Amino acid sequence: MRASTSTKVGGKSVERLQGRSVPINTFMRLADRPGLFFLDSALPHERFGRYSFIGCEPSLTVSANQSEITISRNGSSRTFQDDPFEALRAVIEECKNSSSQPGPDCEIPFTGGLVGYLGYDLRHFVERLPRNARRDQRFPDMYFGFYDTVLCHDNARDEWHLCGEGATADVLRQAVEQAAPNRTAPEKPRILGEITSNFKKHEYLKAVRDVIEYIRAGDIFQANLSQRFECEVDYPPAAVYAQLREANPAPFAAYLDIGEGRRVISSSPERFLKVDGRRVETRPIKGTRPRLQDAEADAAMRRELLASEKDNAELAMIVDLERNDLGRVCEFGTVRVDEARTLETYATVHHLVATVSGTMRKGCGIADLLRAAFPGGSITGAPKIRAMEIIDEMEPTARSVYTGAIGWIGADGRADLNIAIRTLLTDGQRVTFQAGGGIVLDSEPEAEYQETLAKGRGIRRALGAED
Repeated sequence: MRASTSTKVGGKSVERLQGRSVPINTFMRLADRPGLFFLDSALPHERFGRYSFIGCEPSLTVSANQSEITISRNGSSRTFQDDPFEALRAVIEECKNSSSQPGPDCEIPFTGGLVGYLGYDLRHFVERLPRNARRDQRFPDMYFGFYDTVLCHDNARDEWHLCGEGATADVLRQAVEQAAPNRTAPEKPRILGEITSNFKKHEYLKAVRDVIEYIRAGDIFQANLSQRFECEVDYPPAAVYAQLREANPAPFAAYLDIGEGRRVISSSPERFLKVDGRRVETRPIKGTRPRLQDAEADAAMRRELLASEKDNAELAMIVDLERNDLGRVCEFGTVRVDEARTLETYATVHHLVATVSGTMRKGCGIADLLRAAFPGGSITGAPKIRAMEIIDEMEPTARSVYTGAIGWIGADGRADLNIAIRTLLTDGQRVTFQAGGGIVLDSEPEAEYQETLAKGRGIRRALGAED
């Protein structure tokens, strides 16, 4: 089975494939390929969930462990000291110069470039912050691979496009041709032992009360406090992802194989930053209610969330914070609130979401934008710097990838990254995942604790744990 059309779009070969496999089946056919990624709009939406992307075998990787940068290519590595954002800037420029790029008529937003993540601890290269939390994960603070060849699935038209040529293109084409056209239900994984937390319940409740005291004292308006869960799973990571997208589909889902048995698996509903030309968009989430099986009770949860003064105030504060962050790199007067509030429903929760946009100043690039906005305000609090200091004091372990960002940076300058929530890390059989919520003055500790459980429910289901 071969392509119906094969054309050059600008300098890039873009081939429309006749294969009709569903994206998850194509991904599973590639599960053993090194450096596999899947940026998966598992909850398709014309506006922000139309396309899914798959690639493998990156020609270059760049990673950062604090200021130690490692760049690997063609089987050799070079390690040096640098600011991770500056190292990323240099790699972005190299990719622009070395990669073929599509022409202006190409509808596909990402035809090749960098795919990876920015971990939460890159905040130390944005502000001077304490380092009290224990680092106990083998995941670098930043990781990106360069992929000149990618598969794109247009979810709206149910079409596959292969962007690029060569041996990797043949592997990706074959996966589409050989994968089943219908979704198959994934097997359930098996947890070895119990899911544990880095907090005992009474410790988390005390931490919430301590944050409230900081708010009462005038240090902050809110802070995002999370707890980390851990277990062991006897199950392939790609199959864990298949279960997660079944249990908790999301528009900004992701799977990254970063090598040495480590995977980043995410079902995030939240966009961190989208860049298209000079236009920048962010979509912070604040306000959560659990889904309920009874339709009337579930509708009541939606109404309660929309009417909640607490949740609406939280969202308004974060919108102001995001406007300020974008204002650092955007033209004066261009930052605007496109949506002050909208309600979105997912498999296990309802959320309040806002949209803020702006026009980047000439001379500013993606690295500048990332430094200005990182980490996302919806998962720190306000004011951001003091909130991050309090998070470091309260949370016993470093967040690693959690509440960083995952996504792609195209060779043509476009980008789309999520906020790394609903995200689990697998290292061999070890699995960790975190869930948190925004603490404000009138927060109730028990309700905040239960919110973390509600947010982690989809991951627990994917791991085979009973609710």
